[in-house]
Amino acid sequence: MSGATIQELKRAAAQAASDLVVDGMVVGLGTGSTAKFLVSIIGERVRQGLDIIAIPTSEATRIQAEAEGITVVGFSEQQRIDITIDGADEIARGRLDLIKGGGGALLREKIVAAASDRMVVISDASKLVDRLGGGFPLPVEIVPFGWEVTVNKLRDRAGKVTLRIGADGGPYVTDGGHYIVDCDFDLILDAGTLERDLATIVGVVESGLFVGIASEAFVADVDGVHRLVPG
Repeated sequence: MSGATIQELKRAAAQAASDLVVDGMVVGLGTGSTAKFLVSIIGERVRQGLDIIAIPTSEATRIQAEAEGITVVGFSEQQRIDITIDGADEIARGRLDLIKGGGGALLREKIVAAASDRMVVISDASKLVDRLGGGFPLPVEIVPFGWEVTVNKLRDRAGKVTLRIGADGGPYVTDGGHYIVDCDFDLILDAGTLERDLATIVGVVESGLFVGIASEAFVADVDGVHRLVPG
């Protein structure tokens, strides 16, 4: 894959992971630029006869999946998911802990991942890091009411906390009706402890730390697609 663009690497990772999807599966469909390739690839397979149903992690993914001809259901119809395939903003080598939420869907992504027998991450190699947090701020989803108070609590822990702004110039609003703040923790030495600490802050709905959730990752670089497992 010498000379491949980032977009080509993302598609290659998505293509490799899509081979895990077989007839009869309930599939969690991720959100973000790499996941868009996955939905497109699976949509093509569905049109060729692949028989699956899918639970999307965002309204954007739902719209794309339905346009591709993929049968979309909700948790009222199906509570167990065979496999979820999603991207990540950072992937820690070794444990495969993640930072997610750059696309604004971290809460739904974590709910879907937690309901899955298997969570597979897809990315290009630029997302691989030795420790989380060095190159990407941690998204934290918060309740709009009293958000200023919640941000002050987060600032006691993070070097910088920034309210994410939407296309309309106001606060970015998630599919669940919440705000997102992006927190600079610098290098995160203990992702599990930080995840638990953030969960104790009143007003915090969920953080973009996915600790011990990923079963494997397909990461593409110029030498091809590499399958990584925790260890």
